Amino acid sequence: MKKIRINTSSPYNVHIERGSLYQSGRLISEILKSKKAVIVTDDTVDKLYSDILINSLNENEISADVFVFPHGEQSKNLHTLGDIFNFLCEKGITRSDFLIALGGGVVGDITGFAAASFLRGIDFVQIPTTLLSQVDSSVGGKTAVDIPGGKNLVGAFKQPALVICDSDTLRTLPESELACGMAEVIKYGMIRDKNLFEMCENHDMSNIHDVMDEIVYTCVDIKRQVVENDEFDKGERMILNFGHTLGHAIEGWHNYTDYTHGMGVATGMCMITRRFCGADIAERLEKCAEAYKLPVSTEAPMSELLPFCAKDKKCESSSISYIVCPEIGSADIRKVSVGDFFALMEG
Repeated sequence: MKKIRINTSSPYNVHIERGSLYQSGRLISEILKSKKAVIVTDDTVDKLYSDILINSLNENEISADVFVFPHGEQSKNLHTLGDIFNFLCEKGITRSDFLIALGGGVVGDITGFAAASFLRGIDFVQIPTTLLSQVDSSVGGKTAVDIPGGKNLVGAFKQPALVICDSDTLRTLPESELACGMAEVIKYGMIRDKNLFEMCENHDMSNIHDVMDEIVYTCVDIKRQVVENDEFDKGERMILNFGHTLGHAIEGWHNYTDYTHGMGVATGMCMITRRFCGADIAERLEKCAEAYKLPVSTEAPMSELLPFCAKDKKCESSSISYIVCPEIGSADIRKVSVGDFFALMEG
């Protein structure tokens, strides 16, 4: 087992071990005293892993009810959040009880926001079951839901009490979902770790599971360093948004339906790199993304993407921040006026 300590305002551990889902009840009982929980998950993950988690909790004298919602980004909204709140009321959840997010990034985001909001804050545990959520969204405390005005515009910072990463759960992912997570892995290599990027280059969809434990550990450790330096996203943490300014816009242009977050991030990284960096870096990035069957361009017109960028949470007043990797393994934060950003992207 590997363990990483995240020293934020509310410190917690990330456990990385194959088969740890079966030990989740013991791991949770070691840090939380409550014997009552609600598991929040989606209809896909529920069929695969809810019974395993419930059995492990029960073995450690923790009772749990399960709230299940339809999978997909379309469910990460205020309506689903309201349904979760009503379910917690029905089950008599108190401030001393806790939530468990069992699933991918959507589940983690909405469960974390529910935990931050319900009764003005209760504990929650992250058990991420997708590559994207294990390497990125389960760590760092960002929680949110989408509204018609944009993605992740309503949320809160809420650090989990514990994160449990079982890489065995990644073997049940469809190829498209695995690819989605690899976009974030490639991002971490681009912004901070050349060796990680080269590991991605030297593998593909056929053999990436051979190095999955190392990938998850490396990405979580990179995020630990960044989050500890800038917990509330005011400075260095912005480098984690490489590819996201345009990526979120592309997702929005597709109405968050047929274009996953990972596809958006991959395309956004490639578009920014192609425009602002050397051809050799852009070619390596695009080749790496394509090895994991990720898109590197979009049919969406730039003139239609830019209005989405203007609504993005990375905007401050009349300025916008975007991330550029001048070389593989390092990142720069660039801040310009929204108008200048539009001119740069349309030029």
